[in-house]
Amino acid sequence: MTDYKENQYDQISYDLGNILGKFGLTLSIAESCSGGLISHRITQIPGSSNYFKGGVIAYSNEIKVKILGVHDTVIEKYGAVSAQVANQMAKGALEKFETDISCSVTGIAGPEGGTENKPVGLVYIAVESKSNAVCERFLFSGSRQEIKYQTSTEALNLIYKFVTDNYVK
Repeated sequence: MTDYKENQYDQISYDLGNILGKFGLTLSIAESCSGGLISHRITQIPGSSNYFKGGVIAYSNEIKVKILGVHDTVIEKYGAVSAQVANQMAKGALEKFETDISCSVTGIAGPEGGTENKPVGLVYIAVESKSNAVCERFLFSGSRQEIKYQTSTEALNLIYKFVTDNYVK
């Protein structure tokens, strides 16, 4: 792979691409509040087609259900912004794209849409493989663009950590 260190924005994408390539792992993404930014950052790296199979922007609940297989009863019970939905989105992407690892994000980028229980900036990020899964809750702050950027950065970091924790011996 080409040495691609154009700026800090791409550093985690570059590092993630290297480790996925090193272990021959494939990746898929299911994005909601990040609106495709994670996939964009991954595909900024030359050679990303060797490990990135694709992604889906499941912005509406309808697409979460129809494309990713999220159960509508889970959305009704926990809300679209929940660990339960993030986990089902990741599982759906893993199965749909037939990858080794998937990542999903769901959250509230703002500036509207937040509540006392689910404020603007609340994001759940899930990473899953056939044998392991993790989901983390984040509360970001700033503008809509800043929340989307923070979400994409933490998603890439979480995927990287997931690979090092589960595949590096």
